[in-house]
Amino acid sequence: MKIVIPAAGQGTRLQPHTFTRPKVMLPVAGRPIIGHILEDIAGLGADEIRLVVGYMGETVGDYARESFVGLPIRLVWQEEQLGLGHAVLQALDEGDDEPVLVILGDTVFDVDYETVVESDVHVLGVRRVPDPERFGIVELDESGERVVRLVEKPANPPTDLALVGLYWVTAGETLRSAIAGLVDRDETTRGEYQLTDALQRMIEAGEPFAPFEIGDWFDCGKPETLLSTNRALLDRRAPAIPDDLHGAAAVLVPPVWIGPDCTVDNAVLGPHVTLMKGSTVRNAVVRDAILAERVRVEDAVLERSILGPDVVVEGRSLSLDLGDGSEITC
Repeated sequence: MKIVIPAAGQGTRLQPHTFTRPKVMLPVAGRPIIGHILEDIAGLGADEIRLVVGYMGETVGDYARESFVGLPIRLVWQEEQLGLGHAVLQALDEGDDEPVLVILGDTVFDVDYETVVESDVHVLGVRRVPDPERFGIVELDESGERVVRLVEKPANPPTDLALVGLYWVTAGETLRSAIAGLVDRDETTRGEYQLTDALQRMIEAGEPFAPFEIGDWFDCGKPETLLSTNRALLDRRAPAIPDDLHGAAAVLVPPVWIGPDCTVDNAVLGPHVTLMKGSTVRNAVVRDAILAERVRVEDAVLERSILGPDVVVEGRSLSLDLGDGSEITC
């Protein structure tokens, strides 16, 4: 089995944070997005985990190798952003018919991966959504146990059952051939080679796909969803409070995650705060926020905020979305 994680996107909706780091490296609940995914799949016994990277790809690779020593991680480069199907194609070898698990690199799933990879038919992760026009949409047969049609972001969705970015294909060469066929014929949807279109070609050829309903999935593609994912993961996963936390008169309102070498001094932190390594909160109240490395917040009330590395905020009540090195002083 191989695991393919497309992680080449630039994350334009998360600028300014993605000016200096790739989207999958943004912190949420104490670690980069890609770190949560790698932690969840570490025990599956994959022969190889292929990270499809592009924009600042070495940053992703360095983190993955250093933080998950022993995992068989390999970087695969997507030089041009030509769609999800094209990204997956870069990670598939001609003639290799091993099973493939594809997981989007900016989404954290609440799912039993072991159950998914034990299936002897292809599996698509699905979830009912209120806005199906934003997703690839799934139609099922009368039994509800087999996928009969996929449509990529239709203007008039036939159902509200959406693809959420988790795909198990039991025959890698079959998937590779379907995507390569789209590229050879230059068949695109909205100017990109879509994985949904390749899967639809497989369905038309008689390949059996079953739906697998996902309990929850946490999208990290926009500032508001990054914050909501931070809240959800902090609620679900044990927060960390380091032994070397500095400061006095600190009130921690769980759940919070605090990295090493941080200072919380005469301050209220939480709920739902991620405070990364080397950051300081002094004479302040911070809630519902992600503060990256070496941030300093003093004499302020801060909520619903994302602060990049080395940001300094002093002196008022704010809701902020600031990139690296910004300074707000009032």
